[in-house]
Amino acid sequence: MSDKTMMFSVKDTDTELRNTLTTVYYALKEKGYNPVNQIVGYILSEDPTYITTYNNARTKIRRIDRDELLQAIVEYYINAHVDGQDSQH
Repeated sequence: MSDKTMMFSVKDTDTELRNTLTTVYYALKEKGYNPVNQIVGYILSEDPTYITTYNNARTKIRRIDRDELLQAIVEYYINAHVDGQDSQH
């Protein structure tokens, strides 16, 4: 066992999540599915059959915790559409 301290980087996790979600999105789109509907179905049900096996999309998305995926999507939406608008409400 090593005495080195492991470093955790949110940026690495964000990059992995972004790459995985992009791969899944394009795999679904190339197969003729509505990627948003399929990804939402997967998040809500945890049923991997909502995601195509094309380009290993199903395997890749299953490596990401659904809670982390949902949190990242909500954070992205809020950062893009809500932050800075607090003074208007």
